[in-house]
Amino acid sequence: MPSIQKKMYAPLSSAKVAFIGLGVMGFPMAGHLAQAGHHVTVYNRTHSKALAWQAEFGNHVATTPAEAARDADFVMFCVGNDDDLREVIQGENGALLHAKAGSLFIDHTTASANVAREMATVCAEKSIGFMDAPISGGQSGAEAGKLSIMCGGSDANFKKALPYLEHYGTIIELLGDTGSGQLCKMVNQICVVSVIQGLAEALAFGENAGLDMQRVVKVIGGGAASSWQMHNRSQTMLDREFDFGFAVDWVRKDLGLVLNEARNNGARLPITALIDQLYAQVQEQGGGRLDSSSLITLLGKSQAPQS
Repeated sequence: MPSIQKKMYAPLSSAKVAFIGLGVMGFPMAGHLAQAGHHVTVYNRTHSKALAWQAEFGNHVATTPAEAARDADFVMFCVGNDDDLREVIQGENGALLHAKAGSLFIDHTTASANVAREMATVCAEKSIGFMDAPISGGQSGAEAGKLSIMCGGSDANFKKALPYLEHYGTIIELLGDTGSGQLCKMVNQICVVSVIQGLAEALAFGENAGLDMQRVVKVIGGGAASSWQMHNRSQTMLDREFDFGFAVDWVRKDLGLVLNEARNNGARLPITALIDQLYAQVQEQGGGRLDSSSLITLLGKSQAPQS
């Protein structure tokens, strides 16, 4: 089964692109670049994943980030956290080793605003551009090429990157200087986890009240209570199915970034801090790899999470 959906790509001159990190998001994103006709070289820490990508999309596989980035016009990153990003950019075999002057690094990792600024500085020392560009829309959005992309960096770099980002994104905005994309992603995560917790409480309440929750969701889903989470997660939450999607471990990583930034800028996030602790409870029960919607397992008729 193809890992991406068919999409019409705007005509664009072919570029040499490196893509570092082929997780559930990076794999289809790199696939869209290949399908659009670009020369793509991929690198993934687990080499078998890179070979699986090549089996589907052809093109090239590298054994190090440095090899992938050699002579590339654009180098995209979609890795786990701040330290992973540092390693693939400036580690012993990092992309900076062979990247050419004038190329542009685009980081899709959800990371800190500080590491974005740090990487922009080290790239500038080699005349390489850098833009933070975290993404939202989940695996389904990546497969469909319909991600939201939140960018931080210079106007010139944004204009240079935009036609290529449009291969896998539909809503793409420059939010300000380097780090602004990461700050916007933090706003996104605050909204998302709050909606998930609210939906979990609502579904559990309705179950305990003896309501037919499928019919409840149908009627309230057309009104002010509607949300992406309701339309895409309510049924699996009711079925207590969580073996897919965005893992609790990654949510906690993201919320750690949010709460740390809030301490720095003085924002008060009492509900977000509480939800972070609820996710910690899911982890303690063995649910670290479950989807973020598994918050409902802490409520009402839920069962203890199973990994």
